[in-house]
Amino acid sequence: MTQKNCYILGIESSCDDTAAAVINNGEILSNVVATQAIHEQYGGVVPELASRAHQQNIVPVVHQALQRANIDKKQLSAIAFTRGPGLMGSLLVGTSFSKSLAMGLGIPLIDVNHMQAHILAHFIKAEGQIAPKFPFLAMTISGGHTQIVKVTDYFEMEVIGQTIDDAVGEAFDKSAKILGLPYPGGPLVDQYAQKGNPKAFKFPKPKVSPMDFSFSGLKTSVLYFVEKQVNQNPDFISENMEDICASLQFTIVDYLMDKLKNAVKETGIKEIAIGGGVSANSGIRNALKEAESKYGWKTHIPKFEFCTDNAAMIAIVGELKFKKGNFAESDVVASARMKF
Repeated sequence: MTQKNCYILGIESSCDDTAAAVINNGEILSNVVATQAIHEQYGGVVPELASRAHQQNIVPVVHQALQRANIDKKQLSAIAFTRGPGLMGSLLVGTSFSKSLAMGLGIPLIDVNHMQAHILAHFIKAEGQIAPKFPFLAMTISGGHTQIVKVTDYFEMEVIGQTIDDAVGEAFDKSAKILGLPYPGGPLVDQYAQKGNPKAFKFPKPKVSPMDFSFSGLKTSVLYFVEKQVNQNPDFISENMEDICASLQFTIVDYLMDKLKNAVKETGIKEIAIGGGVSANSGIRNALKEAESKYGWKTHIPKFEFCTDNAAMIAIVGELKFKKGNFAESDVVASARMKF
């Protein structure tokens, strides 16, 4: 089979976004995402509702991805899907659908680790995107994960730092909830922060080992700070929203950068890549750009559409595995806590 007619369908269903993408030789031909607005009224993702929505969305999303790629399903060379980590109910929908489709078409099935996909999304061919050179350090930052990974090859990755409790995305969202902002609050904190004073208020940075993270204490300190101020002035939040968000974001970004600096010092690697939903945050993007000139790092920041959960990143991993002949067995099962 020539590379020219090698089409891989990627399917992503790890949380609350149903996504499908088609890739051909590193180039994304389509990348369709169906988001689930139903969770907004609950202030967070409801697993049962997420899995039901995936069942409703997966067929039309895949159909649309094939249409936009201008190919027929019979032209597909393989199906790549998110095996884990993620919400079990959501993963089961994508896994079951992918296994059935691959079996029906008589083509290989490829299982993908969601967190590896966030890192390997940097190898998608896209305008203005230059792939990192091995070895490099990847910081994956999302609502469910915060890790620093040493990457020596496409599938040779070692976690050298990680959160001991909550993820950075959760810290943003929970803090936003304390401030009365709707879910998902992380992007709203970023918006307000861009207009505020990052030095207006001081929040503590949790103390753990040099390359690990902790965010539970930060959320608690934000809660106590807000409660204390609101008791003194009921309008404190509305009057200071921009400064609170700017100070919170500054603290989190500074904390992330501290850990990256420690990782660079430990490994000697100055090639840095970020991935995951929080990599869309303007604060971390600006901090990384500044680090290039300040510390001599080479930084890689993904395009916005490859930051949040998407199927293009699943498709690129599928293509890399396809070239190696690394296929899944038909009895493969979803894994909510899948490791690297």
